[in-house]
Amino acid sequence: MKRVSVLLLVSVLVLAALPLGVRAEILAMFNYESKPEQTARREGIAIIDVDPTSDSFGKILLDIPLPPDLVAHHIFYNKDVSKAYVTALGKSEVLVLDMKRFPYRIKRVPVPDCKGGEDIVFSEDNATWYLTCLGSANVIMGDARTDKPMKAISVPGTYPHGIAVLAGIDRMLVTNTVRPSDLGDAGETLSVVKTSTGELLAPLKVSAKASPSGVAPVEVLPLPGSNPPLSFITNMYGNTLWTARWDGAKKAFEAREAFNFAPQNAGVPLEMYVNRKRDRLYVTTAKPGALHIFDLGKEPGSPKLVKTIPAAPGAHHVAFTPDERYAFVQNSLLNLPGMNDGSVTVIDLQQEKVVASMDTLKKQGYNPNSIVLLPEWHHDAGH
Repeated sequence: MKRVSVLLLVSVLVLAALPLGVRAEILAMFNYESKPEQTARREGIAIIDVDPTSDSFGKILLDIPLPPDLVAHHIFYNKDVSKAYVTALGKSEVLVLDMKRFPYRIKRVPVPDCKGGEDIVFSEDNATWYLTCLGSANVIMGDARTDKPMKAISVPGTYPHGIAVLAGIDRMLVTNTVRPSDLGDAGETLSVVKTSTGELLAPLKVSAKASPSGVAPVEVLPLPGSNPPLSFITNMYGNTLWTARWDGAKKAFEAREAFNFAPQNAGVPLEMYVNRKRDRLYVTTAKPGALHIFDLGKEPGSPKLVKTIPAAPGAHHVAFTPDERYAFVQNSLLNLPGMNDGSVTVIDLQQEKVVASMDTLKKQGYNPNSIVLLPEWHHDAGH
C-alpha cells in the first residue's frame, strides 16, 4: 500500500512538472483555401491546436498542400474514425486520408459520375459510403473498404447536398439545394429514395409557401434513437428548421416547420448536431454568424430555443470535444462575401459563452472550409 502511495505521489509530481502546453492540447484538422483577394490561389489541410488553455493555441503543427484547383469542401470520418474523406467541388474525386498512419497517407479516389461532391455518410456497418453530387444530380454508393464507387443513384432535376440514410426503414433522404454555378434555382424538397433498390419515391416538400418557394433545404440530420424516426432539416434560404417524421402506417414522411430563425435576426441556417443525451440540438446560422442551442425535451419535434451565441460571419461546421465542454465553430461559407470571416470561435458549452477566437488561418489570408478534431479528440455529434 505504501509503495502504491509513493508511485501515485511521483506520478502527480511528474505531471505537475510538465509544461501546461504539453498537457493541454486539442488538435483539429481544417481544409482551407485562399481568400478571393489573394493573387496566388492555395489550398491545404492544416492541423492546429485549438485548445484555448494550451500554450500552443492557434499554432499550425502540420500543413499539407492540396492541388489549388481541387476546391476541397468537407471532411468526414468513417464510423471507426480510421479514415477521413475530403469531398471536392472542383474535381470528380474524393481524397481519403489513412488516419492510422502518420504522416497521413492520402489516396485519390476518382468518382467520374460525381460533379460537385458535397456530403458523405456511412452505413451502420461501415461497409458503404454515400456521396451527394450537387452538380450531377447523383448519389454515389461506394465500397467503404476498397473506396471504389459501386453505383450511381440518379435524382434527376435536383441539386443533391445533405443526406441521411435511415437503415431501419430502408429510406434515404436527400436535400435539393441550389445550382452550384450561381447558387440559384433553389429547391424546396427532399428526395425520398428506397435505399435497398435506389428507387425514387415521391418527394417531400419542406416549405409552407406556394411553389416554387426556393427555401433551399441544405442539410438533413436524423435524431439517433428516435422512434418513429425523426430527422431535422435546415432551409438555407427559407431561414427555417423543419422536421420529417416517419409514419409507419402510411410508409411516408410527415414534414412540418419546427422553428423560424427570422425573428432572431439570424439567416442562412446550415449545420446541425445533437449531444449524447439527445436533449440538445445545435444549429449554425451563417449570417451574421451564430450557434443556436435548442432544448429537445419531451417532444424533439418541437425544439425550444435556449440560447443564441454569436460567432462570426459564415458560421458553418462545428467540432465538439468528447466531454461536450467545447464547441469550435468554423466561420466561412464558400468564400462568400459577408460570410467568409475565416476565424474559429471557441465556445464553452458549460458556460454557454465564447471564450476565445482562433485567427491563425484568417491572418494568413485563408478561409477554413471545414473542421474535425483528430481521432483522439473526435466526438460524433452529427453533421
